[in-house]
Amino acid sequence: MGADDRAKLMDSLKATRRSARGRGAKSESRQQAPAPKRKVYDFKELPQVKQLQMHRAAADMMGIENPFFRPHDGLAAGTSVIDGNNYDNFASYNYLGLNGHPSVNAAAKAALEQFGTSVSASRIVAGERPFHSELEAALARIHGVESAIVMVSGHATNVTTIGHLMQKGDLVLTDSFVHNSIAEGVRLSGATRMNFPHDDLDALEKMLADQRHKFEKVLIVVEGLYSMDGDFPDLKRVVKLKQAYDAWLMVDEAHSIGVLGKTGKGIAEHFNIDPEDVEMWMGTLSKTFSSCGGYIAGSKVLCDYLKVSAPGFVFSVGLSAALAGAAIASAELLEKEPERVGRLQKNGALFLKLAKEAGLNTGPSAGYAVVPVIVGDSAGAATLSNRLLAKGINALPIIFPAVPEKSARIRFFITSEHTEEQIARAVETTASELDAMRADGNAVDRLIKAAR
Repeated sequence: MGADDRAKLMDSLKATRRSARGRGAKSESRQQAPAPKRKVYDFKELPQVKQLQMHRAAADMMGIENPFFRPHDGLAAGTSVIDGNNYDNFASYNYLGLNGHPSVNAAAKAALEQFGTSVSASRIVAGERPFHSELEAALARIHGVESAIVMVSGHATNVTTIGHLMQKGDLVLTDSFVHNSIAEGVRLSGATRMNFPHDDLDALEKMLADQRHKFEKVLIVVEGLYSMDGDFPDLKRVVKLKQAYDAWLMVDEAHSIGVLGKTGKGIAEHFNIDPEDVEMWMGTLSKTFSSCGGYIAGSKVLCDYLKVSAPGFVFSVGLSAALAGAAIASAELLEKEPERVGRLQKNGALFLKLAKEAGLNTGPSAGYAVVPVIVGDSAGAATLSNRLLAKGINALPIIFPAVPEKSARIRFFITSEHTEEQIARAVETTASELDAMRADGNAVDRLIKAAR
């Protein structure tokens, strides 16, 4: 082969190699090319969603209908209408029967006619209306303090107040059963949070003794009436502890205002303490005050500061006229008709007495507006709730993770509007249905039977 031919052959081989390398590179490029982007994320892939779907599947296997999100067709008080049927209702915060009261409805309508459906701005910008200060004055008067600040959400009230006032380097000591909104507020603040066992004030005192000197500000948070168990703390001792260790105290009265105290003025009236000994009283408008929203009551300095600095107030629209009107009228009725509080307290005591006589586990409930019947597992609580509904009684389950699995329960909310007959029937039916259900075995036994 001549020199020219050899040169042509080498050029051809080199070209073939370059072509092969090019094809290989293109193939490799094709193999490593990223998958096409999805238009939207499928939340079924979240581990939390998968777990929820597993729980629903297990409930379906056991024939447990979802007891939540059933729509009520009208006013929910001592009775309610679901799917056109009347039920004795024990799942309402309408403690004093003020939601739907003619005076409350009239006040809401009048406010709506004058001011419309929204104040259309945050209060600090252009949303301030006369009814805001009127409502805040009424709340301050009921709590026995200088001032109050009203916000559009009870949950957000705790989140923004705690999140704004506390910070890294501070300590928040909370009862282990406090509401989620309190825990979220502490998390937002960056402060250190320590839980003391529920209603264990010896443990709280030890924490204060061991930890107070390590932090700049210390806040203690308790509830006036615990919504899961229906009990309340020894507020006199809590006040003494916070004074002894130079701490702040916040009392969440979402479920105790209108419920505790001879005239419904809350846990301070119940213990006959000076309300100004507590730095912050927190409450919601959705229960006794038959509206929606939340508030902080305390010193004028505190409330004025929150009005110009708390993000959940400054950057949120002001409370609407209809909601404020309803809350103002409810506050007036609370003060004018304390006999409503007496009826509520009598009904709660009757429910607790009958439940204990029937052998039901009511935990530490003090027998005011909240009485749990502890079942022991989430599936059992949901099953019992459905069985009660079939008997004409609406009472909802509280299940894990809202409470520990072994403490799943039916939670009964008692109101001033319940009759003695309704209460007696609810207790008797609960006891008989629980006995019948337990004869069928526990949740695991029922799941095994369903799988066969």
